[in-house]
Amino acid sequence: MLHNIRIVLVETSHTGNIGSAARAMKTMGLSSLYLVNPLTKPDSQAIALSAGASDIIGNATLVDTLDQAIAGCSLVVGTSARSRTLPWPMLEPRECGVKAVSEGKEAPVALLFGRERVGLTNDELQKCHYHVAIPANPEYSSLNLAMAVQILAYEARVAWLDSLHASEVQHAESPYPLVDDLERFYLHLEKVLLQTGFIRKAHPGQVMNKLRRLFARARPETQELNILRGILTSIDKPGDKQD
Repeated sequence: MLHNIRIVLVETSHTGNIGSAARAMKTMGLSSLYLVNPLTKPDSQAIALSAGASDIIGNATLVDTLDQAIAGCSLVVGTSARSRTLPWPMLEPRECGVKAVSEGKEAPVALLFGRERVGLTNDELQKCHYHVAIPANPEYSSLNLAMAVQILAYEARVAWLDSLHASEVQHAESPYPLVDDLERFYLHLEKVLLQTGFIRKAHPGQVMNKLRRLFARARPETQELNILRGILTSIDKPGDKQD
């Protein structure tokens, strides 16, 4: 799924920044790099600064326009370090990662990074669904291109790992019982507690209400409820009592 997240660098000035951005991508498992009209095409300096991520550069897609880079994407997010004349829906980096992973399951997603000195133009930012600003120290918010790519790539990876963990937990968990099954359990529990004398029929008190609250708070899964029913059945089973 991370392969569906495009890192789009617009009119990059220094090839070394392309290499450093590729390195940042590969460390987080991203591989789709689009270069929009770079001032200089990737060269030996880009390869050197990629530090082993030369495959990302070698497979990069070079295009002439931003429209070509974002074609076919369902979500486009542009990085913006300063407020613009026209306010736009904003995302925090963490929200950006979550959205990129969620929508990247179905279609390509583009994260746009502008020129080193001036960033993205207003026209380019208006092609985005959202803008994302990295909340750096306001007294020194100087992030270079590769740093910005690293931060958003990291957030995408964290969101992806979280989604994997949530999927594993969902598959591992037993489904929860229906309310009908819970009610049968409560009736069975009350019957056994009356038989054992734990609850006195003449003075039942609030025992069952408190037990209902306890199990509602614990919310047993279906398999766990079956175990509890099995315990009750073993107590309720007719036969000689053992000391």
